[in-house]
Amino acid sequence: MASVKTLFLKVTFCDVADKTSAYLWGRTQFCLGDSEGQGSLAGCIQLLQAVDTEHTVDSVEWCPLAGCRHLLACGTYQLWKPEDWPADGECQVRGELDVDEPPIRLGRLYLYSWNEDRSPCPLVEVQRRDTSAILDMKWCHVPVAGHPLLGVADASGSIELLRLLPSEDTWTLQPCSRLALEKQCLALSLDWSTGKAGRASDQPLKIISSDSKGQLHLLKILEAGPGLQAVVTWRAHQFEAWVAAFNYWQTEVVYSGGDDGLLKGWDTRMPDTAAFSSRRHSMGVCSIQSSPHRENILATGSYDEHVLLWDTRSLRQPLADVPVQGGVWRLKWHPFQRDLLLAACMHGGFKIINYQMAAEGEQEAISLSCPLPNSLVYGIDWSWLYFCHLPQTQPSFPGSDPEARTADQDPTLKVADPSPAPSSECLADSDGVGGTTPQNRSKLEAPLQPSAEDKKDGRLPTTGIKICDCDQDLEAADFDINLLATCSFYNRVLHLWKWENI
Repeated sequence: MASVKTLFLKVTFCDVADKTSAYLWGRTQFCLGDSEGQGSLAGCIQLLQAVDTEHTVDSVEWCPLAGCRHLLACGTYQLWKPEDWPADGECQVRGELDVDEPPIRLGRLYLYSWNEDRSPCPLVEVQRRDTSAILDMKWCHVPVAGHPLLGVADASGSIELLRLLPSEDTWTLQPCSRLALEKQCLALSLDWSTGKAGRASDQPLKIISSDSKGQLHLLKILEAGPGLQAVVTWRAHQFEAWVAAFNYWQTEVVYSGGDDGLLKGWDTRMPDTAAFSSRRHSMGVCSIQSSPHRENILATGSYDEHVLLWDTRSLRQPLADVPVQGGVWRLKWHPFQRDLLLAACMHGGFKIINYQMAAEGEQEAISLSCPLPNSLVYGIDWSWLYFCHLPQTQPSFPGSDPEARTADQDPTLKVADPSPAPSSECLADSDGVGGTTPQNRSKLEAPLQPSAEDKKDGRLPTTGIKICDCDQDLEAADFDINLLATCSFYNRVLHLWKWENI
């Protein structure tokens, strides 16, 4: 029998609902034949923080723009029935509702800042904004009119643009444009045409969106405003069009996936007929992303619990088929590492897929499988922050780096004092053993000191490493250490993780 590698990684999981912590211990186990095997530690996934989002949560996005990569947006989707409204007057519309009225979809947009002071709970809420329920959101990869721009698809059937602005000691997202796609529909997804680096200055800035009526909507960004302008709308699927995405290398081409189980490609200059249609997925197609690193590579995911990797020059069959034991709601290519693909697998937790190994037919194409029991993972994203080695001649104790930005030197990175703030659970000890402690911003720990367990296991110590948010230090980056965020829908939890692929 061929050798099979099954990956069980150490996970520390905080359940903020009942304030308990469960520890799942494991190892990389090599199964040789039927019974023989040996194990060794190949990597570590560590939960840095779990944040109670108060509402069911489905979307999370790190800002990709240098200087703002410490910012994380998180969106919620809450289905409220009239009888569920609080009786204390918290909701102003309670008295206007009849118990026989249909449920209302409400949402909340959170903005968090990664705290460079590296307190025990590094994510700090800096803004919350009540909205219609959020189904998807994406940051534009280039500044628009001099500012970062966040696009949001919501349950009112609209696409909204929010501009990121400095505000006193922090940042805020302020709405600048809104466009209703269609009456009585939900905007289900959106994608920017800017996913690949190196956009030409004369290239139009566009958004593709999909809705619950099976339609696709191509929008143009009026950059001076900025504003939104509808370009063309067409019927793409018989049922819900769960996802739409650009070919980042040829932005006249878009892809769509629907509840009819079809993956389709379109030329937006002639949208009346699909350029191709595939039934290779056996259930609804709900995630698509073009690779920003390889021109002809496309990743798709479905309720059928498979991730398919395609060469867009030959779409009769996929390059690879990776089973992931969960419906694939979102797929995200790593911003810097061309082979890594992150998958939000609903009840199957989340996975990290190695493209090269999958394309070569390797059985061990999943680099990380992280199940989250009793959870439904919808939102997921890689952080654009990265770990960078300090020069060896430079001391690594706190405050010794004259070039490192601190909250005092850069007022936009100061810890905000949110009011009210969601409850948060963090690891109390650096080795992940013990209870949890509430967020405490008055006492800051030394930055990223190696734990006793790190030393014992021989893992890469974090002393002498700083976190970078611009591309000038990429040559010194250590991409064996990555930050990522996930959100668990029914648990109402945003998770911040550190993955060490060593």
